[in-house]
Amino acid sequence: MFKFFGVSKQEEFEDILEDDEQTSDSSLIDDEVGQIAVDILETKFEIIILAPVAGIDLDDIDISYHNNILTIKGDRERPEIYNKDLIVRNSECFWGEFRRNIILPENLDFDSIKATLDNNLLIVTIDKLKFSNHSIKIEKI
Repeated sequence: MFKFFGVSKQEEFEDILEDDEQTSDSSLIDDEVGQIAVDILETKFEIIILAPVAGIDLDDIDISYHNNILTIKGDRERPEIYNKDLIVRNSECFWGEFRRNIILPENLDFDSIKATLDNNLLIVTIDKLKFSNHSIKIEKI
């Protein structure tokens, strides 16, 4: 049904949240909101999510987790220079409110989520659950 680590489409995200009263707030789903780019890396022990957040104050970024969906949201304010009398010849930078929803697999230790900011790069790490492997001897009754 869902692609792990995929960014949920609005309809898919609504399906996940429709039975959940805590997150039924319509502000979670908004076509007017932009997205930030993310890279998702996986090691043997953890998942690492990287998101460049240049131009965004740390206080303007919020990370939350609910129902296996990690949400990164915030606001990148347009610089004052845009308020001058000028002509914009090219515009590729995103300014304004953003939200990124990432569907995560269930084999993660969600109590271990950590987020750091290093040189304008948001780094979110989530440890994988540790499962023990052992043989089970079958006894004859």
